[in-house]
Amino acid sequence: MNNKVLPSFKISLIPIISLVSLLIFNVSIFGDEALDGSIQIVLLLASAITCAISIIKYKYRWEKFEKGFIRNIANSIPAILVLLLIGAMAGTWMMSGIIPGMIYYGVKIINPTIFLATACLVSAIISVCTGSSWTTIATIGVGLIGIGKALGFDTGWVAGAIISGAYFGDKVSPLSETTNMAATTAGTNIFSHIRYMMITTVPSFVITLIIFLVYGFFVTPHGDVNAAELSNLIDQKYNITPFLFIIPVIVMILIARKIPAIIVLFIGTVLGLIGVLVFQPNISSMINETPLNTISEKLVIAIKSAYGPISPETGDAMLNSLVSTKGMSGMLNTVWLIICAMCFGGALEASGMLEVLTRKMVSMMKSTFSTVASTSAACLFLNFSTGDQYISILIPGRMFSSIYQKKGYRPELLSRTLEDSATVTSVLIPWNSCGMAQSSVLGVATLTYLPFCFFNILSPIMTLLVAATKFKIVESKEIMAKAAADELAANPIAETSNVDLII
Repeated sequence: MNNKVLPSFKISLIPIISLVSLLIFNVSIFGDEALDGSIQIVLLLASAITCAISIIKYKYRWEKFEKGFIRNIANSIPAILVLLLIGAMAGTWMMSGIIPGMIYYGVKIINPTIFLATACLVSAIISVCTGSSWTTIATIGVGLIGIGKALGFDTGWVAGAIISGAYFGDKVSPLSETTNMAATTAGTNIFSHIRYMMITTVPSFVITLIIFLVYGFFVTPHGDVNAAELSNLIDQKYNITPFLFIIPVIVMILIARKIPAIIVLFIGTVLGLIGVLVFQPNISSMINETPLNTISEKLVIAIKSAYGPISPETGDAMLNSLVSTKGMSGMLNTVWLIICAMCFGGALEASGMLEVLTRKMVSMMKSTFSTVASTSAACLFLNFSTGDQYISILIPGRMFSSIYQKKGYRPELLSRTLEDSATVTSVLIPWNSCGMAQSSVLGVATLTYLPFCFFNILSPIMTLLVAATKFKIVESKEIMAKAAADELAANPIAETSNVDLII
């Protein structure tokens, strides 16, 4: 830090308390409309409070905060590009008939009684194969949310099932960025990390599947939609053919081959545009009163589906709502929210308050349980305050690695705690990039699906339960000795050294 003094712990709590208080007030005033713009104002106000305290009380320079904003927003650019391309791909896939095709076959094949469990399991399988919860939700997830609506299920339950499955797959897939990041940051092998993670992940997922299965058997969907009539109407309005699914299969293959997400989503969008022209020659009749006959006129519809709102008129209100799309424009509110969240995270980091708060967590690590609990709390806190799941993995991983070594814990304990607490909880926070993205893609508010993301809720609880019982957690004297030797080699003058916080 270039400044003379860091803020005190009590002062560092003020922005967090202010943010929580403002959020509660915001929700009480705006209700379901809280994410339409007012929460962005809340995040900017919390950022302003952080800057004001640092500038007035600690004489920090404004330029330091500008750099913090720029750095954080710059780091979020890849996520913003992914989000915009997801909107574009979802729009073209809707107009090309891919998503209507998923709904058409889904309502015919899937038994409503086991739909939620099936949605969770299918999302998990796709996510394991692709290593991406975002792509899973943006492709099969959008289709499943449509099927759930058609069957009459509450969208919160359906979104919870999809997200639970997608994040389970993301956690255990060796192709996942977050899984590799957690393993690398903690200093362990990816497959050792995955095996050790199964101790908490499998029970959490099994319990989740049981909940969705039991709910399906005992609760009747409240919708009044006739699934057979809906399928027939889709068949009348769209050219439904199994060849439509060549496009998502190509996308899944590209993801499995670890092609960068931005490239894959761009290719998926282009294939969707082609699909509109090839598979849906009559789609323009549902959008324009005058049918469009030339390729160029139809291409206008295809391109518009990628960037703007389109509402086909099918003659059925329910189907109209299912096949309407907003394209890239539907993601702009989320992009705005990400930028404001990154400003708050940048202010908190530039002020030194983030470092002070994380140091406090380090001081609380005494027993096995408190060590894991402090790590978990740090991950949750960073997800909440910075709005970025990668930061929530990297900072605690770097910060606590030496502590785990000194206590003789295997690095897999740290990597598992990072995944159980950072990766899966990011989607539960409305202003986190994950929460904003999945809410926009599925069209379901974060607070609406949060209570039903059972896997995401159970994972941090399970990691604490395992820590409390010390199941498969061993303190190794060899690891302690190696940590002491490494520390002595790095600092031969002092017997001990303070924990380095890399922020």
